[in-house]
Amino acid sequence: MNSSKNDLTRLAIHTITTKPWSLEEACENYASRGVPGISVWIEAIEGRKTNDVKRIIDRAGLEVPALVRGGFFCDPSPSERACKIERNKGLLASAAEIGAQMLVLVVGAVPGQPLATQRDWVREAIEKLLPTAEQFGVQLAIEPLHPMYAGDRSCVTTLGQARRICEQIDHALVGVALDVYHVWWDEDLDLEIERIGKRGELFAFHLCDWRCPTRDMLNDRALMGDGCIDLARIRAAVHTTGFEGWEEIEIFSTEHWANDQSVFLDQIIDRYQRFAIDND
Repeated sequence: MNSSKNDLTRLAIHTITTKPWSLEEACENYASRGVPGISVWIEAIEGRKTNDVKRIIDRAGLEVPALVRGGFFCDPSPSERACKIERNKGLLASAAEIGAQMLVLVVGAVPGQPLATQRDWVREAIEKLLPTAEQFGVQLAIEPLHPMYAGDRSCVTTLGQARRICEQIDHALVGVALDVYHVWWDEDLDLEIERIGKRGELFAFHLCDWRCPTRDMLNDRALMGDGCIDLARIRAAVHTTGFEGWEEIEIFSTEHWANDQSVFLDQIIDRYQRFAIDND
């Protein structure tokens, strides 16, 4: 990563970060500030034709690191799990059509089922998605979520669990999306980043901060520097692996969504530039 104060060459922003904006507004404003990447949430393009979405993104000159979110594979019913796999095949097609490099997978969880069993469901689902991923050339990135979501959103809560699924599948299109919000607390984090990096399975790096005290466990993420995550240490560990991918800003924040999004975007860029220059 270059240490130029104005360097934004690897910066991408998730559409959920500026949730009040339409896709058109997000593309126009990101591009006007020199942000080259946009990770697109499916909620931002619901009801739209993918060729229209691609046209909007291309007109702004943006690249698409990811389509977010696929997954949610877990269900006790085999027929329901099969339906979820079919849905993800459609998302892989959409990812390819809008030019996304990867589909980020929030793998899902259901109450009352052993987490180990559910991780087997996840592995089986991803294996069944591989022919479609190969067809479209789209990566599948498993995103571990914080353990607070283990009951009903993600049976994968650590990088180690995600890594083991990747090792079991052992395919170049299957890797991990590292979101600092979800994994910063893990005492094995540096070791797992090294392990994943050595295998070439670190596909994505998502940035924000953990506000302390947190006022809402879902929608109170903070700008870099406004929380307690040791971002410099994590970023150094990621870069040590040779990671040269996008650095993606993903912030869920009721507070920031209620404010002027243009001002918020300027704050994001300022914090990112200060964060990058201070930690290179």
